[in-house]
Amino acid sequence: MRSMIPARLIAMIALTTLALLMCGSLHLKVSAQSGKPAIDAPKFEVDPFWPKPLPNHWVIGMVGGVCVDAKDHVFAVTRDEFLMHFEHNSAKLAPGVIEFDPEGKVVNSWGNRDSMPKELHSCFVDNEGNIWIAGNHDGIVQKYTHDGNKMLLQIGTRGKFDSADGTDSRKTEMLAMNSSHLLLNSPTDVAVDPTNGDVYISDGYGNCRVVVFDREGKYLRQWGRHGTLAEIEAGVGGVFLKAVHCVVIGHDGLVYVCDREGDRIQVFDKMGNFKRNIAIQSRAPHVSPGAAGWMAFSADPSQKFIFVGDSADAEMQVLDRATGQALSSFGQTGTQTGEFENPHTVAVDSKGDVIVGDTDGRRLQLWRLVK
Repeated sequence: MRSMIPARLIAMIALTTLALLMCGSLHLKVSAQSGKPAIDAPKFEVDPFWPKPLPNHWVIGMVGGVCVDAKDHVFAVTRDEFLMHFEHNSAKLAPGVIEFDPEGKVVNSWGNRDSMPKELHSCFVDNEGNIWIAGNHDGIVQKYTHDGNKMLLQIGTRGKFDSADGTDSRKTEMLAMNSSHLLLNSPTDVAVDPTNGDVYISDGYGNCRVVVFDREGKYLRQWGRHGTLAEIEAGVGGVFLKAVHCVVIGHDGLVYVCDREGDRIQVFDKMGNFKRNIAIQSRAPHVSPGAAGWMAFSADPSQKFIFVGDSADAEMQVLDRATGQALSSFGQTGTQTGEFENPHTVAVDSKGDVIVGDTDGRRLQLWRLVK
């Protein structure tokens, strides 16, 4: 006996089938256009119990920089600044360098502020465990033993600047010389090449260059100059809008440099040949303190992700290193736990956790990798 199927049901089945086919076709087109599946960005949660309470009634001034050693000990360099509302109680200004163990407990502190850079700005732990410190409003980079007991090397002269009159030209760029083989001008960051010990310095606030010295402090080469907004927007490499704010050497052997107010990370080879830009999207483009304030790579061997301290938007951005694509962000502007005033410097430990030095917030925050 022949089954009887209503014409209306047949029409509905046909339309549903067509719609499913069209959706499948559309999905395939989107996948074909993107060329790659969606990237699953890592996720983080702030640890409100890290670090532990500081000893000796210490009060931290502005956090200039943060770095991590091979045992996941965190070093913070803090500035010589004592807040007025602490002057009439038992509080004491924290030392210039504070070392925390992985649980956030202070295990060491050191630093003679009379001989260190005037305003501590960043730190870096090389592959031998030595601690490097850069300082703006000064002209030096220093290398210390891991425990801080001995200074091993100094590049530049304290209180002398590579400027037309030898004074601090951070606020008067026209006086910056950008050329000395001996002097620096408010350097911001240091990276040491583990293959040969060459020292890469972002120099920085007064000058506008990356300058390279050998392991003994002898000048090798440099690149970079002040650029215009038009050059930045045109993507010209090797020019910086204002501050050359960080320098990082990747596992790929390339040099990543923060063009802070230019809202981009510029990538070079070790000779200074420009390779590409990684744009940092911002809700407040090209204003100080800028979106490309600092960067650190994820802990995996391929360094799949870049974590960017976006000072303009007071948040951490997560980027895909290979493509430069912005994937996600964490944190927001504010003064509460999990919020930032200025995520000035960033470091990553071996577990993939992200440590942020909030300069204006005068604090450290550890964001634990949860996915």
